[in-house]
Amino acid sequence: VAAGLLTAALPVPAAAAATARRWARRTAPARAELAALTADLAHGADDLAAYGATGRARAAAAVAAERLTALERRRARAQAAATALAVLVQGLTVLAVVLLARRHDAGQVTTAVLALATLVGFEPVLPLPRAAEDWVTARAALRRLRGTAGATPDSADSSSGGLPAVTGASPAGPCTVRVEDLTVRYRPGAAPALDGVGLVLRPGRRIAVVGPSGSGKSTLLGALAGLVTAERGGVVLTGADGRALRAGAGPEGEAVRRVMTGLVTEPYVFHASLRDNLALARPDAGDAELAEALAVAGLTEWAGRTGWDTVLREDGGSVSGGQLQRVALARAVLRDPAVLLLDEPTEALDPETADGVTARLLARPAGDRTTVWVTHRLSGLAAADEIVVLEEGRVTQHGTHDELVARPGYYRDAWECELLAGGLAGVGAGRD
Repeated sequence: VAAGLLTAALPVPAAAAATARRWARRTAPARAELAALTADLAHGADDLAAYGATGRARAAAAVAAERLTALERRRARAQAAATALAVLVQGLTVLAVVLLARRHDAGQVTTAVLALATLVGFEPVLPLPRAAEDWVTARAALRRLRGTAGATPDSADSSSGGLPAVTGASPAGPCTVRVEDLTVRYRPGAAPALDGVGLVLRPGRRIAVVGPSGSGKSTLLGALAGLVTAERGGVVLTGADGRALRAGAGPEGEAVRRVMTGLVTEPYVFHASLRDNLALARPDAGDAELAEALAVAGLTEWAGRTGWDTVLREDGGSVSGGQLQRVALARAVLRDPAVLLLDEPTEALDPETADGVTARLLARPAGDRTTVWVTHRLSGLAAADEIVVLEEGRVTQHGTHDELVARPGYYRDAWECELLAGGLAGVGAGRD
């Protein structure tokens, strides 16, 4: 009995775990491929249909599904074989016990008792092969979670650009954000998306970030939100009490996002009511606060027509691109963190609506709230306290609207182009 139990409890589960690891290495890429193709079919349905590629996309997804099904079927056979092996060891052990009992003339009752006792003795052992397989799967998932969460960033070292050591406590009171020598590179050998950016964002300031496409504006906001890993330097949030936290992964990064967050790239609308989509930011918000956030985003009339309990389909399928952007903006405004980050809050909006949203954002009482928003439209930025111009990952200009318009550079050129485009649009409208 001891020999049978040890065989079923040690070598068989070990073999099951090794088999599970081997099959996991083969099925994981196939599952990821199918997930990617399915996501493309779901979210790119309109584009696929427009270019006549739906059939090809479905065929590719079907091939990936068949490949994964074949692998899963073979994996299931391997798992069943491990369980069957444990049952076989149990049966052989019972048979050996019965033969030994008969050889020693133990009698029918004693032989039956010994056989049943052996069967029962294997009950805790038989699930071990499946448990070993589940343990392999759980460990792989745990490693992925740890990789996502990351470790708490170390204190200042040679790669941190001399940033101060940080504490684990949340900063209190008005917060100052310091960006020092921030360098971000998305892949080795590529040009940096941000190259040694340094800024100080003080409480109560309204700061616009502008620049040509690909200049690093969204990357800067991602780094402020702790969603982008810096190659060198970093972002530190310091409260009035002197406590500091560094933006990034881990517990400190989560604490930073409680006080420095907002509208980031590609906002997501959930398959839930308008009320629930907004309440994601503040579950305890009342109707008046929800209505105020919608008013800032310019959605009061639309919300009145659709109703608070209208279900918005997953990924905003039931709203236009502009409405999707403004629902996400209202959610960020409702959150009202100490440092509000807004990435292209007026994207996909017509100029008149965009200017209205910008004016309402800038008209909100700032208090100690710092607002940082990325925008490609310069109209309305005269009310901003500071404007940061990024070009090729570097800060090339910094000042107020009047100061930047008075100096040669990207901002003045872009402002003159926008004025010219507005004038031509007005002439065209008059002719119409």
